Amino acid sequence: MAKEKIRCSWCMKDDLYKAYHDNEWGTPLHDDQQLFELLCLEGAQAGLSWYTVLSKRENYRRAFDNFDAVKMSKYTPAKIAKLLLDAGIIRNRLKVNAFVNNAKAYLAIQKEYGSFDRYIWQFVGGKPIVNSISGMQDIVAKTALSDAMSKDLLKKGFKFVGSTICYAFMQASGMVNDHANDCWKKKGK
Repeated sequence: MAKEKIRCSWCMKDDLYKAYHDNEWGTPLHDDQQLFELLCLEGAQAGLSWYTVLSKRENYRRAFDNFDAVKMSKYTPAKIAKLLLDAGIIRNRLKVNAFVNNAKAYLAIQKEYGSFDRYIWQFVGGKPIVNSISGMQDIVAKTALSDAMSKDLLKKGFKFVGSTICYAFMQASGMVNDHANDCWKKKGK
């Protein structure tokens, strides 16, 4: 019988969480559209669990044109009203409006910096910060870097990008490696 890989304790809920952990969380992400999607979904998480959002991710992709920021930036009040009737997503008016708003801000950043990736990774100097994580007690909710990212994103017009959301985004996008020290993803095996 094959031995189960050692994983971070937070992902042991079910196969959806394990697959997310194994294939995505903490892996450096540099694709603009995927970074934008992740930032939107992290914002949707505000006040909820990441598992709630993750389990609805495919519905979000369908509802929001696969996070095509150009299309999203042109959503009309009628389109937003239709989205608020979609039971497959979290039907919070502020969060749905934030997605549309953030699409416009994201496009402005792409124009200014050449790519969202170039802009967002500057907060960690372009390479992942690797933290020593012995257990859940070692994981923080925010840092000075996530504070700086949040402040700058807010200044650039983003919504639902508080420091805690930014830190979760940094972890998920691999800007920060907070895998447990004994996790196979930290060890690369």
